[in-house]
Amino acid sequence: MTFLSADQRELFLPLIDGIHDNPPWGAFMRNLVARTYARRAFLVVVLANAPADQAPTVLHVTAPRAANEPPLDMMRLDSLRLHPHSRMRPERVYSLDEMLDYDRPEQLAHQRAVLEEMGIRYGRWLRISARGAADAWLVLAREREDFTGSAVSTMSMIAPHLAAALRTFCALAAQRLQTALAEDSLARIGVGQVAFDVAGHVMAADREAERLLTFSAGSSTTVGRKLQLLPETGRQLEAHCAALASSPEGACAALLLDERRDLWMLLRKSDLTLDGPHAAPAVIGTLRLERYENSAAAIRTIAAVHGLSAREAALAHAITLGESIVEAGRCLGLTTETSRNYSKRIYAKTGTSGQADLVRKLLNGLAPFS
Repeated sequence: MTFLSADQRELFLPLIDGIHDNPPWGAFMRNLVARTYARRAFLVVVLANAPADQAPTVLHVTAPRAANEPPLDMMRLDSLRLHPHSRMRPERVYSLDEMLDYDRPEQLAHQRAVLEEMGIRYGRWLRISARGAADAWLVLAREREDFTGSAVSTMSMIAPHLAAALRTFCALAAQRLQTALAEDSLARIGVGQVAFDVAGHVMAADREAERLLTFSAGSSTTVGRKLQLLPETGRQLEAHCAALASSPEGACAALLLDERRDLWMLLRKSDLTLDGPHAAPAVIGTLRLERYENSAAAIRTIAAVHGLSAREAALAHAITLGESIVEAGRCLGLTTETSRNYSKRIYAKTGTSGQADLVRKLLNGLAPFS
């Protein structure tokens, strides 16, 4: 099949660019509706491992002549029990007749009546599979006349390209999940990070850093962003980045970013290992805020990990916040003697040799992430 420049411009390129849209592939769907003269179209994307109560991603597009009509009722369409989507052969175009239940006349009549009410007299279905990571169903509908052979050929032509785009979309979704996991853990303990190049330009910043810092004008993905700092602080940042880039591994420097907030950044020579083609950062900047975990959740975690009673865990947690054994016990309604007896049991159960050792062990454990 010959690919025209219009195919590249209107269908293939929007499939690539549209991966980053939310929801994805809006321009592709609008162009497909125009190319096939469909009245309505919708794309349903179901990701593997999604919880049962998570609604699938549904993109609904209408032709200009149907712009004022209400969107298709997906729940009603699903209730018709058309040919099971999971049993459709991937990348094969199905006609509406192939989706109907001809084995049961009453069900067939019901399906036809409801579809006509919804303005779907003619339709084409296409299933796309992303090798177990996701499934997608593309549906085009018309009301007055059936689709031409050219329209069906267009659907067949774009099927493998849509499958490749869906696989890429799933890979990016997995990467976003990995990023969210890392950012969430760091944010729970008040850590934010920024990647700098050798000139001090911001290559990337995590969610916590974006919240704490002010950046030069531009979107969060603009190449060449810089931190908005006092002129002298900005010059120091640039000098540190240049020096650390040529320093041995493990080199670091501390920089006061904001005296009013007592906000410091630790700059260290980057030792990140990245797969595939990439621009490696020269320096990683780390921020740290004084942040305390959810006390109730932390106490439950300490109790579960170390086999402590609720009172013992509460006392241990209070000690990690800087309180003495007696002060912590008093807040819990314990006498001095009882507090000291509790502390002995806590040391025994946690395998620690005293208050300082206990604080070290708990702060290096799971409780701060609770």
